[in-house]
Amino acid sequence: MDSIIAYFSTIPSLHRALILAGGITVFWLTENAFPLFKMDYKKWQHAGINIFFTFTTIVVNFLLAFVLLLTAHWVAENDFGLLNWISSSYPWIYTILGLLLLDLIGAWLAHFVQHKVPVLWRFHLIHHSDTWIDTTSANRHHPGESVIRFLFTVLAVLVSGSPMWLVFLYQSLSVVFSQFTHANLRLPVGLDRWISYVFVSPDMHKVHHHYQLPYTDSNYGNIFSIWDRLFGTFEKRDRADIVYGIDTHHHPSEHNNLKKLIALPFTKLRKPNQHQ
Repeated sequence: MDSIIAYFSTIPSLHRALILAGGITVFWLTENAFPLFKMDYKKWQHAGINIFFTFTTIVVNFLLAFVLLLTAHWVAENDFGLLNWISSSYPWIYTILGLLLLDLIGAWLAHFVQHKVPVLWRFHLIHHSDTWIDTTSANRHHPGESVIRFLFTVLAVLVSGSPMWLVFLYQSLSVVFSQFTHANLRLPVGLDRWISYVFVSPDMHKVHHHYQLPYTDSNYGNIFSIWDRLFGTFEKRDRADIVYGIDTHHHPSEHNNLKKLIALPFTKLRKPNQHQ
């Protein structure tokens, strides 16, 4: 555990970039070999749009990183946050609880709120508009959403009292899990189900990308599936019945056009259908 703490306390930016690029590469190759769906799309053109949003996410997080660093420093200096109630003599318990709290507030809660608050949904809509979910879809976030998610991450650090090494560990795991759960990857049904008892599995997250309610408003988890099970937002659907996208923006001219996607949060919202 000491070596993990030491590594993530000083993890170079290059290593964090390699985790991002390496995950995309591994899951890109794997989903090509074992695809869940055979999708009729221009994979590289689709990836170009999603990688653009990945880049804007990196820029937003880089520009605001000092806020996260100051927050982590402040909670450490003032023994603030829930983790400071736990003795550091139990590093594994400390780490697991820290990851759970960061996942709850920084991911699950952020995701849930974006679905429930119309002005925030406008930005998150870009992510759901993708009708060809693959590993590049993981970071398909409007720059406005990247700011929203960053603010929830800061809140998570403040409430949990997480040190910066734990934040870096969580973010590294989050990147890989997000790429894994979005990948167009066919796992054995039984294996996927067993994974979903603890972690978010590919099939579990694909339900969230079904194009109509109530499935769109379910399975908000990022790493751990416990929060959806605990708060009653866990849903199942046969993988063969899943249709990607969002029913209000299902035409390629809307979900596969970079200029329109950037402008989408500032256009009039359409009322979704309630069908399954």
